This record gives sequence, C-alpha cells and structure tokens, in this order.
Amino acid sequence: MPSGGGHDGIAGFRSDTGTLGTVAAMSRIVIFGAGGRAGRAAVTEAHDRGHQVTAVVRDPAAHPGAIAGDVTDPAGIARAAAGHDAAIAAVHDPAADPHVFHTTAARALLDGLRTAGVPRLLVVGLASLLPARDGTPLMDTPGYPQEYRSFFLAHAAGLHVFTTAGTTVDWLFLSPAGDFDHTGARTGRYRTAPGDAASRITYADLAVALLDEIERPKHHRTHLGVEAA
Repeated sequence: MPSGGGHDGIAGFRSDTGTLGTVAAMSRIVIFGAGGRAGRAAVTEAHDRGHQVTAVVRDPAAHPGAIAGDVTDPAGIARAAAGHDAAIAAVHDPAADPHVFHTTAARALLDGLRTAGVPRLLVVGLASLLPARDGTPLMDTPGYPQEYRSFFLAHAAGLHVFTTAGTTVDWLFLSPAGDFDHTGARTGRYRTAPGDAASRITYADLAVALLDEIERPKHHRTHLGVEAA
C-alpha cells in the first residue's frame, strides 16, 4: 500500500534546503499515533531537539511512557492536548472503516485542539492525494496502483474536512511526495516536491520536516509533499 501517516541526538532545525539553524524555544508537543513508524520518528526528533513530548497511543501497555488516547474523541483529545504548544497526528486504524475513521478523526482533532487552545497541528498525510507536476492528483496518474483507491479516497475525505473547516487551528498536512524509504537513516535533509511515485523519504527525515514546521512555520492550511534532498 502506498504509504502515508503510520528517543534521543543533536538538537537543531533544518530548513527545507537542509541548512542547520538555531533551535526554537522548548515547546510542549503532543503526538497522536506515537506508536507507529512515523509517530515514533516524530517523538525521537522532538526529544532530540529538546522539546517536551506527550506520546498518545491506543495501547500504552505496548509503549512505555505513552498515554492512552482515542483520536476520534474530541474530549479526549482536548484533555491530552491541554497545555501544549503544538500537535502532530500520524494516525491510522486498520480495524476501522477508513472513511469513517479519517473524517471522524479530522473533526475530532480540530474540535479537541481548539478546545485545548493548541494553535498548530501537523498531520502526516498520504502522497496519493498530492498533485503531480502537471496538476493531476498522483492517484489519477497513469500506472498508479488502484487496488487501494478506496483508502486514498478515505484520506481525501479527511483532508476535505480540514480544507472546508472554519477553524482557528493552523493545520498542515505533510506527506512523502511518493513513499517512504523504509530502511534509510536520518540525513536531516529534505525538499518540498510535487507528487511523484518514484520519490522517497525516510521516516526520520519526514520527522525533521514536521518539527521544522512546528519550530518555524512556513506553510499553512495546505498539503505539502517532501522528499530526500
């Protein structure tokens, strides 16, 4: 399946051209889906930069130090996010109907974070929704695998909740421009890119992009693709 959303080092921030800069003041960051690969990478990157992290997972027994949370429950999100400066959501529930899960989670995140007063949200999105260089959604380009199209459309419905919401939450979807490099290491370098099935980025470098957009926000209320630089 094409990939989407799914501790500890040298603190620093890198821009989308990979230039090392100065760490922003320590923030409190709540990470929903902290038990998945993208979520774990975000937890590691945030800790390495000196931020205070609250990791939220469905089953904390499998993830020592994390707390239990349901990303489809706005009241629970508000409780977990209270007192935090930013949130990251890297969530997926393979047991749930994808359309119901992603639309419900989108509404719950916006409602819960607004209630908690959390101003910034980064969501790990799906490359299939990105426009290719010619503007065609990647999932509609010739040769793109269609066996997971219902899954792509479920993610699209979740993104639609964000794009049509009148919300004070400053959200951004970030995804690989194509897919994850599942075995590569952190380089600290990446660049923005249109949808491209051949593009790759490591989980660790996607986490770099996520934390850069928390420390020094450049993009707002859109879906951005990133790839290895």
